[in-house]
Amino acid sequence: MDGIPDDLEAAVAARIARQRVVHSGDRTFAVVLEEAALYYRMGDADMMAAQLGQLLTVSSAHRVSLGIIPRDIERTWLAGAGFWIYDNERVIAETQSAQLTITQPREIAVYARNFTELSTMAVVGAPARRLITDAITALGQ
Repeated sequence: MDGIPDDLEAAVAARIARQRVVHSGDRTFAVVLEEAALYYRMGDADMMAAQLGQLLTVSSAHRVSLGIIPRDIERTWLAGAGFWIYDNERVIAETQSAQLTITQPREIAVYARNFTELSTMAVVGAPARRLITDAITALGQ
């Protein structure tokens, strides 16, 4: 599609490898999602329910902090494209056609500030899990 290679198999392998990291070692993870992302349909209802169930499982891991920004929160700022910060040494940002690796400290600081701002809008713990279960319920599962 549009000259972009079909690298689904490699992407799935990479995601599985990242999931293993969550459950081993001493790393910690802080994740913030928009509540709307819980409702974006990728696949059928069963697939979505499984993905949301995985979020519930991961959110209870002691090394993971999962924040969800509620849809109805009053905002003064909107999130941009997805990004991942790795130990303040590197940021990975995804665009529609590429993955960017950012290593300049001043640019990493911009992403760190953005993450902090997003985190202040997010709910965590039981309120976050309630948003996930609401999304599962909305699937009719």
